[in-house]
Amino acid sequence: MLRSVLGVIVGYIVMFVLQVIAFMTIYTMMGADWSFKPASYEASTAWTAMQFGVILVTTIIAGLICAVIAKGGKAPLVLAVVVLVLGLALAFASTALRPSDTHEIRTGSVPNMEAMSKARHPAWVIFLGPVIGAIGVVIGGKLKRQS
Repeated sequence: MLRSVLGVIVGYIVMFVLQVIAFMTIYTMMGADWSFKPASYEASTAWTAMQFGVILVTTIIAGLICAVIAKGGKAPLVLAVVVLVLGLALAFASTALRPSDTHEIRTGSVPNMEAMSKARHPAWVIFLGPVIGAIGVVIGGKLKRQS
C-alpha cells in the first residue's frame, strides 16, 4: 500500500517537474512569436500541438515511474484519476476566474513568467489536457507490465 501511495506521489511530482522544464525550455528556445498568435496572448496552433505532445510524453513517463515504484497493481490507474480530477478542477477554476473578454495586445518579446500568466487558450484545450494526461499515465503504467 505504501509503495502504491509513494508511486502516485512521485509520479505526479515527476510529471509536474518535467512539464515545467519542457514548457519553459521550449518557450525560451522558440520565443513569443512562435508560441502566440500575432500581437496577442492567444496560444498558437503550433504551441497547442506541442503542448499536447509534451503532456502525453510526460504523463507516459509518470505512469511508468508510478508502476515501477508501486511494483504493479492499480497505482497507475489511481494516478490517472488524480491527473484527470485535479486537471479538470484546475480547468474549471481557470475558465471561471479568467476575465471573459481580454484582448491585451502583445508587443515584442515576453519573459517566461509573463507569458505563463497572460497566455490564453480556448476552453477545449484547457479541458482536453487532463484527458490526454490521464490516457498517458495509463499507457505508461501498461509499459511496466509489458517489460
